[in-house]
Amino acid sequence: MPNSPDTTGSTTDDTTGRSGRVTAAQAMRGAAAQLAELLGTTPESVSALRPAQDGWTADVEVVELERVPDTMTIMASYRVSLDEQGQLLGYERVRRYARGQLDRGR
Repeated sequence: MPNSPDTTGSTTDDTTGRSGRVTAAQAMRGAAAQLAELLGTTPESVSALRPAQDGWTADVEVVELERVPDTMTIMASYRVSLDEQGQLLGYERVRRYARGQLDRGR
C-alpha cells in the first residue's frame, strides 16, 4: 500500500511521514546502507539516532580491522548526517576502539 489516505483526505507516501521526513527506522537502515556503500564494509550496528533540524544524525559501528581474538578487533564509530528524505549528507569517523573495550567514565 504505497500511498494511504490520511484524515484530511490527502495521501502520504509510505517512505515519509506527513512532513516529508523519513521515519526513525528508515533513517537507521539508510544510514547503515549508505555508509556501507561508501566504506565497502557491512556495519555492525547503529548505536545512536537523533533527529536534527534538517534531517537525522546516526552513529554507526563498523569493523575496521579483524583481529584474533575477536575482542581485539578494531571497531570504529562513524557519525552520519542524513537529510529529511534519508539521503546521506556527510560522515566522519569519531572514535576507534577495540571490540572488547568498555566505555569508562562516560
